[in-house]
Amino acid sequence: MEKKGNIVSYTDNELREMQERGESKSDWAKAFAMTDEEIEAAIASDPDEAGMVVDWSTGTTEIPQPKAVLNMRVDYDVMKYFRNQGKGYQTKINAVLRSYVDQQMQHDRG
Repeated sequence: MEKKGNIVSYTDNELREMQERGESKSDWAKAFAMTDEEIEAAIASDPDEAGMVVDWSTGTTEIPQPKAVLNMRVDYDVMKYFRNQGKGYQTKINAVLRSYVDQQMQHDRG
C-alpha cells in the first residue's frame, strides 16, 4: 500500500487479498446487478461527482496491447503541445491515435 496525502493506492494483488479476507468494502454483486439508470443515480448523489455525465455504454475494460517502438517525425508544435501536458504525454499521443483508428475502423465497417 502506498499513501500520498488522502489518497491510498493498492496493487491488484493487495486488493485481491483484501477481498479474499473479506476486507473489501465494495459490494461487487450489487454493482454488477445495477442498471445504467441506477449507476447514474448513484453518481449524481455523490457530492464528489456532482455534475459529472458518464456514457457507460462506451466503457470497456481491456488488457492493454503490447506497444511497438516507433521513431517518427511530427510537427514541432504538435510535440511541444503534448510534452507541455506533462508526464504521460506519449500515452496521450497513443490515445489520440487509438481514437482515430477506432473511428476509421467503425466507418469502414458501417
